[in-house]
Amino acid sequence: MEVSLLKPTKSTERIEVLDYLRGFALLGIILVNILPLLAVKVPEQGTVDAYYQRFLFLFVEGRFYTLFSFLFGVGFYLFISRANAKGKNGYVLFLRRVAALFILGWFHVKFHTGEALTVYAVTGLLLLPFYKVKKEMNLAIGVILLIVLSLMASKLFMVVALMLLGITAGQYRLFEGLAGKTKRVAIFTAILLIVCITGLIYQYQHAPSYPFGFYTGIDEVTYHFLSIGIMIGPLVSALYVGVLILLLQFQTVQKLLSPLKSYGRMAMTNYIFQTVFIYVAGYVFNLFESLTYLQSLLVCLTIYVIQLIFSVVWLRFFQFGPLELIWRVVTYLEVPPMRKRVKIESLID
Repeated sequence: MEVSLLKPTKSTERIEVLDYLRGFALLGIILVNILPLLAVKVPEQGTVDAYYQRFLFLFVEGRFYTLFSFLFGVGFYLFISRANAKGKNGYVLFLRRVAALFILGWFHVKFHTGEALTVYAVTGLLLLPFYKVKKEMNLAIGVILLIVLSLMASKLFMVVALMLLGITAGQYRLFEGLAGKTKRVAIFTAILLIVCITGLIYQYQHAPSYPFGFYTGIDEVTYHFLSIGIMIGPLVSALYVGVLILLLQFQTVQKLLSPLKSYGRMAMTNYIFQTVFIYVAGYVFNLFESLTYLQSLLVCLTIYVIQLIFSVVWLRFFQFGPLELIWRVVTYLEVPPMRKRVKIESLID
C-alpha cells in the first residue's frame, strides 16, 4: 500500500517529503562537486560546454547545498524531539550523533576538501542551545543572519543561518500536514518565482562573456557573477522546494519520483559514495584534467542510475542504508534490526 504525502503525519512517523527533498538536493550537489574532484577542463568559448557551465552556475551552484544545509537543520530538530518523546535523552544522543558525523566527515574531507559533514557537525553543536529558543526568536535571528550573510556572499557561514532556519521549520511543523497547506505553498512559490526570475536575470546580466576556471583563480567580473549567485541561492532553493512539494501532491508524481525518496533516505551513504564513484571513474578511465563539462554530466548521470537503483533495491530488504546503520549504532550504542520482513506478495507487486 502506498503511503501518500497527503495523509496527516504523526509525530513519530517519517516525513516522506523530506526524503524526496534530500534526494533532490543530492542530485544537484554532485553536478558541482565533480568539477574540482576531477579537475574538469575550462570550456572553450562558444561551445556547448561553455553554455552548460553557465547553466550550472545559474541554476545549480549555491542552490542545492543550501537546501541540504536547511534539511539538516530540520532533521536536527526532529531527531531531538522524537528522542525526547520516546523518553530518551535527545541531547546526549545528538552529541554522539554529531561526533560520529564529524569523524566520518574528517575522513571524507581528506578526499573532498569541499565536503559538508564536518561543517554540519560543528554547526549542529553550536546551534544546540537554539533548540529550546522560541520559534519566533529563531525565525527572526535566522532570517536576519541569512540576509546579512547572503549580502556578504559568505557561502560557508550561511550554513549557520540555513540550519537555524531548518530548526525553525521543524518548530513550526512546516513539512507536516502539507495537504492542508497546498494553497499557501502555491502562493509562496508563485511569489518566489517572480523574485527568482528577477534575481536570475540580474545574475545573468553580470555573467562573464567567457568561460572561467572556477577553482583555479577568478577575475573580478567572474567573482561578482558568482557572488550574486550565492546571494540569491537560498531564494532559488526555496523555489525548487515549493515546486517539488506541489508536484508531490499528485500520486502519479510520487510514484514516478519514488526512487528519489529512497535516494534521500540513504542521503549519507549516497553523499559519501558520490565522491567514491567520482574517484573510481577518474582513476579507471583516466579522467583527471581531461574531462569536459558535458562529459562530467554524463559521469553524474551514470552515478545517478547506479545509486538510485542501489538505493531502491537496498531499502527493499533493509531498514537503513549502510552508513546510516553505522551512524545509528554509534548514536544509540546498540545494533538495531537491519533486515525488513519482506512479504512474498510485495515482491510480486
